[in-house]
Amino acid sequence: MQKIAKVFSAATIGLESYLVEVEVDLGKGLPAFAIVGLPDKAIDESKERIRAAIKNSDLQFPVHRLTINLAPADIKKEGPSFDLPMAVGILAADGEIERIPDLKKSIFIGELSLNGELRGVNGVLPIAMFAMQNGYERIFLPKANASEALLVKGLEVFAIENLRSLIDHLLGVKILRPAQKETRNKIQDTNQSDYDFSYISGQEQVKRALEIAAAGNHNILMSGPPGSGKTLLSRSLTTILPSMDEDEMLDISKVYSVAGLFNEKEDGLISARPFRSPHHTTSSVALIGGGQWPKPGEISLSHRGVLFLDEFPEFPRSVLEALRQPLEDGVVTVSRAQTSLTFPADFLLVAAQNPCPCGYLTDSEKQCKCSPTQIMKYQRKISGPLLDRIDIHIEVPRLKYEKLVEEKLGEASSKVRERVQKARDIQTKRFEGIKIKANSAISSKHIKEFCKLDEAGEKMIAQAVDSMKLSARVYHRLLKVARTIADLEGKEMITRDHISEALQYRPTEQRY
Repeated sequence: MQKIAKVFSAATIGLESYLVEVEVDLGKGLPAFAIVGLPDKAIDESKERIRAAIKNSDLQFPVHRLTINLAPADIKKEGPSFDLPMAVGILAADGEIERIPDLKKSIFIGELSLNGELRGVNGVLPIAMFAMQNGYERIFLPKANASEALLVKGLEVFAIENLRSLIDHLLGVKILRPAQKETRNKIQDTNQSDYDFSYISGQEQVKRALEIAAAGNHNILMSGPPGSGKTLLSRSLTTILPSMDEDEMLDISKVYSVAGLFNEKEDGLISARPFRSPHHTTSSVALIGGGQWPKPGEISLSHRGVLFLDEFPEFPRSVLEALRQPLEDGVVTVSRAQTSLTFPADFLLVAAQNPCPCGYLTDSEKQCKCSPTQIMKYQRKISGPLLDRIDIHIEVPRLKYEKLVEEKLGEASSKVRERVQKARDIQTKRFEGIKIKANSAISSKHIKEFCKLDEAGEKMIAQAVDSMKLSARVYHRLLKVARTIADLEGKEMITRDHISEALQYRPTEQRY
């Protein structure tokens, strides 16, 4: 009788997966069940799940001294995804499975219920990608996770409903067929939305600013009185964003898979750009990512999409300051004693705020009741360095009655999106061979190469830097915005008009 068995599984740290060898040993002595290899509480509790699942699947649980090692033993393991490989290893070591195909080419993951059924687990997409890249031919996993694994080409995916059906397959009693893609990888229509620019009355200048933000992936801050439409405008931004390529969709799908937010009914890669809107009471860990077992935060869940922060000054200052590094680098690094994990965070920040505590400082109809001290204290909640990292600042005024009752619809989001897509196509061609997706990510190394000005533009921006006392960071961001405006017009050179419009999106006064 075989006393030792080895089954292969995998786990995820951050967004990257690594191989876990599940080694099972049946020894002599009094019956016992031990799991080693730095397991967490969920893995330790799997002893009872595995025991009950094997018995309730009409299989024999071995009455031996049972030891399971999860190698490598120096990396902490978490979660219930090792239930299935441990159960298969136990049955293989005990001789319950007489004939096993080449398990060296297979990966097993899944959580067992007490009756032997399999439940879905998180992080399947990165594990499937790891399996394919490292020469594994097949993966056995819960049926609920099959849609994720099927996104990886060249890998046989077996969607398992319960432990008994898997054992029958391994014994050759009832062979399971690999799952099929059916309608997967179908691109969704990102234009279908409850929000559209055509339904927003007036606010043409703000719509123009949002178009520029979408075309160049520029961060934007909207300020205006309550009810002026800041939230509606922000939510409508996703309807004009350009379509994603497959690499971008794969990036987002991996993040959502690890976070446990991948929709099992999804017909393919997540193709709609994310829109995340955390409440202003959100903690820095929830926004940035982290925890005892670091997970992606809101900024990573909005990767390649929009992060909307309403009531911007109401967020704790420490939370807002944590945004500074991700806004600059497009990634966030979460450090722990054992390791440092890097999550993607290339998002478009859309912030909305009132100009003062009562909200009516800039309102033409209602009078502000705040004292100068209250206004100053409120506006200084947001630091200067953070404001520097926001490319576009725009006032959202109160709408006049005539605009509110106007029956004529404005320009549809689909039309604006066409212009945005053309501008992005220009940028894609421009940055070919460079790891840059949009104008907002142009580094100081490439700023002179890609942001060329004519003579009049040079003079205007020189005057602006001197008169407005702009920092080097603001100067570069001003050039990037002007570059995007020129791209929307299909112009190669940045002109005086482009600089002039870009200057309109700088704050009128320094509030810090």
